[in-house]
Amino acid sequence: MDMKSLPAETRKRISLRGTGMYAAIAERLREMILEGELPPGDHIDEKALCEQFDISRTPLREALKTLVTEGHVTHRQHMGFQVAPINRDEIAAIFEVLHGLEETAGRLAAQRIDDKQMKVLLERHRTMETYHREGKRTAYYRANQKVHQQIVDVASNPVLSDMYASLMSKIHRARGAANADVLRWAESLGEHSEILDALSRRDGARLARLLREHSEHTAAEVMKVLQATTAK
Repeated sequence: MDMKSLPAETRKRISLRGTGMYAAIAERLREMILEGELPPGDHIDEKALCEQFDISRTPLREALKTLVTEGHVTHRQHMGFQVAPINRDEIAAIFEVLHGLEETAGRLAAQRIDDKQMKVLLERHRTMETYHREGKRTAYYRANQKVHQQIVDVASNPVLSDMYASLMSKIHRARGAANADVLRWAESLGEHSEILDALSRRDGARLARLLREHSEHTAAEVMKVLQATTAK
């Protein structure tokens, strides 16, 4: 039977039972956390997940342990696993620093990018447009991360790149919430188009402004989502 003819959920169950089972389950759980299917602070129902994935407890727990080491999940003896809560104050503080880093990266990247690097960025942007049309939120977010990190890396400042990557790793889950709103997702993609236009023209002042504004808009959306989540 052709796998493509099977329902999506059935294909997921089969893929999770193949080779690299632990990694596949961990990846699916990451997606569920990033997309809000498993909200911050929620207790993880192992029995329900085992039934959903059609697997036993052993591979599920191994996958959860992986997510514990990554900071996505916490574990307490006799209490089980829980989606790690998000500290709103810490996220807000990190964004304040990221705004400045994005702005600095824009000024430098416009001066230092070459044609080959620009071509790669434009290809990644087209990939993001495809993911947006297809509603593939997680894939879009990952492509988006690569674009932002590449712009920072093009600035050719190792200290800037390291600081940016370190801070982004701390807001990974929270930042994914920015695309939960369909309208904001579309706006964000439009902002990316403007950013790449400024970069292709080597307009450092405009690029720096656009990157800072994009970062501020993303932060506002993330904090709005976190506020709503906390209020529930």
